[in-house]
Amino acid sequence: MKASNEKFPTPEQLEREISTFLTKRFGESVKIVSPLVMASEVAPSDRRPGQRSDDDVHFDLKPEELIAYLDQYIIKQDRAKAILATKICTHFNRIRLQRQNLGKTDDMVGRIKNNVLMIGPTGVGKTYMIRLIAKKLGVPFVKGDATKFSETGYVGGDVEDLVRDLVREADDDIARAECGIIYIDEIDKIASSRNFVGADVSRTGVQRALLKPLEETEVELKVPHDPISMMQEIEHFRKTGSREKRTVNTRNILFIVSGAFNGLDDIVKKRLNRNRIGFSAPIATADEDNRILDHLQSEDLIQYGFESEFIGRLPVRAVFDPLESSDLYDILKNPNNPVMLGKRLDFAAYGIDIRFDDATLRQLAQQAALENTGARGLVSAVEAALLPFETRLPSMGVPCIAITPERLRNPRQSLAELADPAQAEAEATRHRKLMDQEEEALRDYLTTHRQRFDLKYGLVLTPERIRLVAACYVRHCLDVAGAISRVKALCDEVKQIETAFLKSSGINIVLEQEAVDAIVESLIVEGRPIADVQRAFFEDFELGLKLIHEKTGRQRFFIGRAALAAPETYVSEMIRTFMQGNRDAAS
Repeated sequence: MKASNEKFPTPEQLEREISTFLTKRFGESVKIVSPLVMASEVAPSDRRPGQRSDDDVHFDLKPEELIAYLDQYIIKQDRAKAILATKICTHFNRIRLQRQNLGKTDDMVGRIKNNVLMIGPTGVGKTYMIRLIAKKLGVPFVKGDATKFSETGYVGGDVEDLVRDLVREADDDIARAECGIIYIDEIDKIASSRNFVGADVSRTGVQRALLKPLEETEVELKVPHDPISMMQEIEHFRKTGSREKRTVNTRNILFIVSGAFNGLDDIVKKRLNRNRIGFSAPIATADEDNRILDHLQSEDLIQYGFESEFIGRLPVRAVFDPLESSDLYDILKNPNNPVMLGKRLDFAAYGIDIRFDDATLRQLAQQAALENTGARGLVSAVEAALLPFETRLPSMGVPCIAITPERLRNPRQSLAELADPAQAEAEATRHRKLMDQEEEALRDYLTTHRQRFDLKYGLVLTPERIRLVAACYVRHCLDVAGAISRVKALCDEVKQIETAFLKSSGINIVLEQEAVDAIVESLIVEGRPIADVQRAFFEDFELGLKLIHEKTGRQRFFIGRAALAAPETYVSEMIRTFMQGNRDAAS
């Protein structure tokens, strides 16, 4: 028996000793097999994985700020933006208030979760909007389809699996996950069929399974059908000899559900017509028919096939408008739209810069409207129109192309023209013209939203900086946010020349804003590396400024755009001024 002051061996030490004994006793025919543990290296931390954090939720975004953010990316849907931005901001601000005033408890009177029901046809931006909101808030976000869930989890998965996915999305931080967003699409598919005889158990069962998570329940992370969680439990038990129960509370998890709800408008119309029977009943106009879902009530959703308890847990409702051809054109014109940015990246992968004129965008929008799938139709229309060019141009060595309606109508002839070297200059001119138009349009866009971008990115967008951001956007496959961030990063790098010059020569220089902008412009337009710019700057100024410093003792110099353009003139003028001052003093 070991003395009480001796350290008890670890499981690994015991395993090695037993393995050595068995090998000596029975040879290589007997070995100890340890449980398989899959681990990854993590940085040391005082908080073990999954432990509830005591950090408060720092959230103070206001509805109008979130609406302004969404306006940068989403066309139309003003009413839906206002509803979602307002209720989601209120939800997270209440979480912040609750934690500040009451700690981790929530005994406040009047706590009602603002779970959201979104209704709208496919391709109008429902999923895109929620992803943008989650990104802006910085909260974990998961998406699931209602059709893949069952009441018991034996088909497709369990409703509570979404909560577990949220924890994984939060890097195993339960506290963060408990303030996340769960988005469930195709929720209309779990409405019980209205022409079904008897109880539609499979669909109503999923509705019932969602009731507790929508309100508040404890979801256990360890489940029998999840091998990863079982392996983690085995490893924890092997190391500690105790079992760990980890749960997630859904009290503050925001649930957002959506669906197309085909046929729901007919139910609303029938109810409204029953209420309008009589000679004095108003005649519905075409515009009223388009806005029929604005009159939606809970009884319509219950008739559609939802349980009243389920509808009661979705108090916020946002109706999305269908997108028309003009809306699709506005999407293509939006400088942040992923469709056109994606195609620019596709062609840029082959070293080809592609541009579109305004008439082409209108034609693509009209073709996409025929698909009747909202913004998703834009992808199909753009891909079909550009496929011949994407197939042939990479093999032709063409550096740029300007897309016009004429080229889309006759791609074979257009490709033959592009293959003709005599047409290269004319093509470059057309391409340059479209780039200039795009750059001018973006300058107008940035000027309109300048104040918002100033506050967000910490870069004062002077007219010159706006020109730089527009040039960066046009020459690189970036969205507006990426272009602004790129310009700001370049400005910061250029200012580092001041520090490097001080370390090298002991002289303090100050690059004025106009000089910084001039250097950034060369980095963007000419593609010069920052190292080359710094080397050239030292060659132009170091010897001259050292000489002036030795003669005058001057320690600080301001460098403007004129000095950058003519460094020898700048240094010579300063020496001449110094010598003139000496002559005047001597006389």
